[in-house]
Amino acid sequence: MSGHAALAVRLLELCRARGVMIATAESCTGGGVIASLTDIAGSSDVVDRGFVTYSNDAKMDMLGVMRETLDRFGAVSQQTALEMAAGALRRSRAGLALSVTGIAGPGGGSPQKPVGLVWFGVALQGVPIVAEKRLFADEGRAFVRRQAVVTALQLGVEALTPAKP
Repeated sequence: MSGHAALAVRLLELCRARGVMIATAESCTGGGVIASLTDIAGSSDVVDRGFVTYSNDAKMDMLGVMRETLDRFGAVSQQTALEMAAGALRRSRAGLALSVTGIAGPGGGSPQKPVGLVWFGVALQGVPIVAEKRLFADEGRAFVRRQAVVTALQLGVEALTPAKP
């Protein structure tokens, strides 16, 4: 079993144990996070839905991301990742929502937002939404997308894992 498959299994187990459904809001991963979850047989008991919101219009229409946020901060930003996660939680039956927005390349980067920059949002019902930033090596589009899927799954696992005293 690959590393990301093991993470997907672990995340599904934690969702079951907590009685939590999961939803994703994805841009640069194009549905890779939800696909890795639904690749696991029996996942339908805790997977609610995945929003693939590649365009800004999709982010606004499907998740309620504000145009002002996109205009001011851009699609690849902490603010957009937070609004994507919040929108996925609000527009689903999930208790956990993961969002991913980034620049997978090979083009589209800038000095301020280089290829490999990815923002993640984690929304867990009853807990403040958090965002995390990663800058993956520019080793090709597939590499960045794969790393983003693994990171999103890991963040989901961390969100549902009780903190150790």
